[in-house]
This record gives sequence, structure tokens and C-alpha cells, in this order.
Amino acid sequence: MNIDPAELAAQVKAWGRELGFQKVGIAAVGLPEDERHLLAWLEAGHHGGMDYMARHGLRRSRPAELVPGTLRVVSARMDYWPDGADPATVLGDASMAYVSRYALGRDYHKLVRNRLARLAERLAEAAGREGYRAFTDSAPVLEKALARDAGLGWIGKHTNLLDRHDGSWFFLGEVFTDLPLPVDEPVTGHCGSCTACIDVCPTRAIVAPYQLDARRCISYLTIEHHGPIPEEFRAAIGNRIYGCDDCQLVCPWNRYAKVTREHGFQPRNGLDTTRLTELFAWTEAEFEERLAGSAIRRIGHERWLRNIAIALGNAPGTPEVIAALERRREDASEVVREAVGWALRERIADSG
Repeated sequence: MNIDPAELAAQVKAWGRELGFQKVGIAAVGLPEDERHLLAWLEAGHHGGMDYMARHGLRRSRPAELVPGTLRVVSARMDYWPDGADPATVLGDASMAYVSRYALGRDYHKLVRNRLARLAERLAEAAGREGYRAFTDSAPVLEKALARDAGLGWIGKHTNLLDRHDGSWFFLGEVFTDLPLPVDEPVTGHCGSCTACIDVCPTRAIVAPYQLDARRCISYLTIEHHGPIPEEFRAAIGNRIYGCDDCQLVCPWNRYAKVTREHGFQPRNGLDTTRLTELFAWTEAEFEERLAGSAIRRIGHERWLRNIAIALGNAPGTPEVIAALERRREDASEVVREAVGWALRERIADSG
């Protein structure tokens, strides 16, 4: 390498900021304590139906096994907090649909990964050789642990990464490199005695500080979980049809969060202010067309309808809601039919 490692590290961070990342840091690849935490989490079954979490083995906690030769990980952070409707207003109106703030705009996988690829290209050009891989939630990587070690924040009690000046509304991505760049200092935690995220979780998914049982998490249930959602969690889901932000919305550090500068993360299709009945009426073709380029499209039309049916079961039993459910009573999907049947029984029980 013809350039000084410290100089190159500083240059990488400057390039990252030019590409739209708010913060960039560099971490070593050793994660022994995080690996033990991961194995204990898997042993407890807290990953639920996400079999891929166990299938990838220890590559998730050992970057050099995922990409042989990796010596450092460049970790980058990009804000996504949108300039949309007030979450509290939407959550407080059971007739409206709540979508996790990260999914209101364009699919972050593509946008962030493309920027990371450009960062990797600049690094390769400066170093005079290839051998860099860019990831953003697209490979078995302990992203939050690496970001912590790279100085981008600390892992809070809700298991999300936090920053004292910017909160937690940001995406993470990485560039794996075989260059011996100087590493940054990890960030210490500042949650203190606060338990706001634990106390607010609708389904009690944060079973202890820094421990999340995905099987109880609304984000897992509405996005990753296939088949019917366990009835014990349905009332707590409320009107959340894709993901859940409660633990972040209540976090005191998020009062410092800034609105994203990325236009692509702003709300599309009115998803921050749409009524449940309107979304429930979308055909599969409309779902595919309107959510093209959205992370939501990944769950498919069936789970989309399942989630909305459950939300309608928690909504006021107005004639509009009952009629919307009745129209889906004989849906081709058994999963949707089951959710609709439950929702109608809930509405009938309330009216009785």
C-alpha cells in the first residue's frame, strides 16, 4: 500500500460523508463476547423461525470466515428518520395503518448498498488492489457489534444501536477489507437506569436488558413470521401492520434525531397516513406495483393482508371495517381467511 494507513482511514471517512453517510468508523474483526451472546440467544430459541440465523454458524461473528482475509470492517451509518406524519397520531387512531418508519420510503438495502459499493471502489482505487465486499443487512454480519467497535454508537437495552447526538434512526452498512487500517475506539453505553424501551414494548419482547426474544417482537411477527400470528399477541399488535418502532419512539436519546437528507427515505404512497381499509382493498397486482422498490414488498401480498386483517380486528367495528373484512372472508389464502375470521369474531364480540 503506497498510502499511509492513518491517512487512508481519514480519507475513507471523508468519502463516506461525501456519499451521504453521517458517520463512518473502522473496527477490528474479533467479537468473542458478542459471539457468546449470539450462541446463547440461539440456544434459547429467541430467533424463532429465522433458521438462517443458526444456519450460517459462526461466520456471523467471524468476519474473516465470511470473507477470507478480512482484517478490518469499515462501518457506516445513514439516517432514515422521515419528515412524515407524527407516529403518535397514527398509533392513536386505530383506523389508520402504522408502518415502521424505516419502511416508508425506498428499500434501504439497495440505496445503502449502492453507496457502500462506491465507497469500496474508492478504497480499492486508492489501495491499488481489489478485494472489498460491501454489505447492508444482506449477509450474516453482526452489524451492531461492529458499528459499536467502530465508534458509531452503543447497543442499547432494546438491542438497537444508539448515539448520544443522533439517537437510533439510522441504517448500518459495512465494507470488509484486508487492509490493516487503524481502528476506532468503541463507544461506551449511556442507557443508565432507564427502562423506557422495556416498559413500553407491547408484547414484552425485551425479556431483559439487552435481550430480545424475536418470537414476541411485533417486527418479527409482522415481517419474518410465516403462517398465522399467535393469538396471544394480536391485540397488542394494534394497528401496526409492518414492523414496530415503540422502543425507539420512547427512547430519550431520539429527541436528538435529525430528519434524513435522503429523499428516497421520505414516505411514498401515503403510507404514513393511510387507512387500513384502503390498504386492505389492494389487489396483489396493486400491492406489487405500488410497493415496487419498497422493503415491504418482500413479505408478499398474503402476509400484508394477514397483518392488516389483524389490525382491523383491533379497529372500531364500523360498517366500513366490517364490510372490508367480509369481502376477504373467502380469500384464496388460508392464512388470510383465518385472520379475517378472527377479526370478524373480535368485532362481533365487541358489538355484543
